[in-house]
Amino acid sequence: MDIYLVGGSVRDKHLGLPVADRDWVVVGATAEDMLRAGYRQVGRDFPVFLHPQTGEEYALARTERKTAPGYTGFNVHAAPDVTLEQDLQRRDLTINAMAETPEGELIDPYDGMSDLQARVLRHVSPAFVEDPVRILRVARFAARLVPLGFGIAEETLALMREMVSNGEVDALIPERVWAELVRALGESRPSRFFEVLRECGALARLLPEVDRLFGVPQPEQHHPEIDTGVHVMMVVDQAARLSPEPAVRFAALVHDLGKGITPREQWPRHVEHEARGVPLVEALCERYKVPNDFRALAVLVTRYHLHYHRAAELRPGTLLDLFQSLDAFRRPERFEQFLLACEADARGRPGYEERDFDQPKILRAAHAAAMDIDASAAAAEAKAAGLTGPAIGEAVKRKRLEAIKTSRRAESNG
Repeated sequence: MDIYLVGGSVRDKHLGLPVADRDWVVVGATAEDMLRAGYRQVGRDFPVFLHPQTGEEYALARTERKTAPGYTGFNVHAAPDVTLEQDLQRRDLTINAMAETPEGELIDPYDGMSDLQARVLRHVSPAFVEDPVRILRVARFAARLVPLGFGIAEETLALMREMVSNGEVDALIPERVWAELVRALGESRPSRFFEVLRECGALARLLPEVDRLFGVPQPEQHHPEIDTGVHVMMVVDQAARLSPEPAVRFAALVHDLGKGITPREQWPRHVEHEARGVPLVEALCERYKVPNDFRALAVLVTRYHLHYHRAAELRPGTLLDLFQSLDAFRRPERFEQFLLACEADARGRPGYEERDFDQPKILRAAHAAAMDIDASAAAAEAKAAGLTGPAIGEAVKRKRLEAIKTSRRAESNG
């Protein structure tokens, strides 16, 4: 058997990027050969094995033949007679279809190195159209590599448009779309993922709630970019600057969905877009089986992001209601996520990216003041005074409210 390093590890090595995981392909072997050598099989659809010492993945060289729509409709053939070139040919992009021998010799039958040097994302073969997941992968690689100057070959973009037109993208299952979306949100420029999907028409099929934001105007005095879709892309990238957490970035992506259904006669204003957006966020999360922590934060940011922007105008009682709605006393970490997503919204406008905003300081100070109230001690004090049931909770709330008032007065005088 012959063993080769393949895929992303070869690509990233030649780009000078950190190599996180190494994948290997084995040519000339059977599953029985691998098991006899001590490897442990983990793949069901095709033979993938874990190295007995390193735990790295070793896959038998294979070919794939399209048998049905969608990304699962493939007949996989793994056998000793499958060559390295045949295995590499089934891969998506030329820069992912390079291999190295254990001695470091590059094997590049599809000219991936030339595309890597030219900073081009190009499909390996016409078989690219057979797997709709490749649309998402190309968009994700574009988001990852755009800081290095990578663009998509026009002929590859044309194939992606053809796949959307043929309905291939409609066969994607929700879990796979969500998995790629979360990975894309983890990139340094996640906006590029959504822009590529829009360029090929897939955004309208997969995330119509986001797609319809483009072309919707906002008041120019608050939004120099005017276009809501452009604003949301800027917000997602600002969220990526502010936080590594995908949940914060997802909340930033969906926070303005309500503006997409504002009646045209009300443009460029979007009164109550927050409330209109909540059902859209909930429906999107339901459709893609979004995890509960992502969903909860996204709904809260959608519903309350204007509270954040108006923090200086909010009365102490409204601030306390906001903290309780956010469950900020029991979950201060989610309160911080909320602040970061809303700060991304504030910065996601031309000329606002580096401004100093007072809202985070105002909200954190009020929250800290309320958190200083020992809820258990306040409840015990209320019980000792003869209060019962909901009255105890109200007594704790009054103490927190007074603490917020005191904090705001000190702020005003300071």
